[in-house]
Amino acid sequence: MTLRADAVVLDIDGVLVDVADSYRRAIVESVDRVYGDTVEREAIQLFKDAGGFNNDWQVTYAVALYVLSRRRGLPLSLETFTGMVAASGGGLEGAETVVADHLDPHAREQVYAEWDRDRLRAVFQTLYLGSDLYRDLEGGTPEFDHDGYITDEPTLLAPDTRDTLLDGFEVGVVTGRPAAEADIALERVGIDLPDDRRFTMDDWEEGKPHPKALTTLAERFDADSVVFVGDTLDDIETAVNASEADPAREYFGVGVLTGGLTGEDGREKYEQAGAAAVVETINDLPALVARR
Repeated sequence: MTLRADAVVLDIDGVLVDVADSYRRAIVESVDRVYGDTVEREAIQLFKDAGGFNNDWQVTYAVALYVLSRRRGLPLSLETFTGMVAASGGGLEGAETVVADHLDPHAREQVYAEWDRDRLRAVFQTLYLGSDLYRDLEGGTPEFDHDGYITDEPTLLAPDTRDTLLDGFEVGVVTGRPAAEADIALERVGIDLPDDRRFTMDDWEEGKPHPKALTTLAERFDADSVVFVGDTLDDIETAVNASEADPAREYFGVGVLTGGLTGEDGREKYEQAGAAAVVETINDLPALVARR
């Protein structure tokens, strides 16, 4: 199978860099530092699969909400909880809906009194960025010293793959990262894009799986066909939604197995979500796509 396209748009996390020991580690450890309890790192994928969690701060808040709610009597396993979150529309709003449906008002009030999203974000950023970069990017003083997990992100994109994509296609980026953190990752893999060829957390409110960023890049590239490569079901849904919103163009969602979705189970989930193709790594993409 060959996907013919004018443009290739890339997610960053799980596609260009491996974030298992950075972002996902920071999620789990942030909740543990603040509340003395957390979930296993593998459980983060349950939130990702529920949809609406492309922002890892939001995942951190949702994990903390679950931990606090369990303390107050929430009678749901993590698998059941995240399944109900998905059924409630996904994301943090879905998580809050499930908590509201399963805790009495007094218990709910206690949970929300303890749920400190500002501190969770500050701890997350300190763990991820490290103390020095936290001061530079956040403009404040971290509550503890840390080297930062951002240095523990192996690159996934091989130089020859990068060069093939940049030479053969219009290339863009759509990521849930803040702009400054996207800059760091893109510099590490050797991709230098102008601002109008990328969308970060700072550039649009909707977030994935809303198709706005993808369809906007397609318009800017004057592309008739776009391949979007991601590591979550939301990424695939973004391409599916773009096809519905912009039927004059073709959008192909391609899933990689280097993020939270792996193996045959990951492949099946991608295909069920509407992926046009699934590849082991981003480095398999040049063999899959050809210039339209």
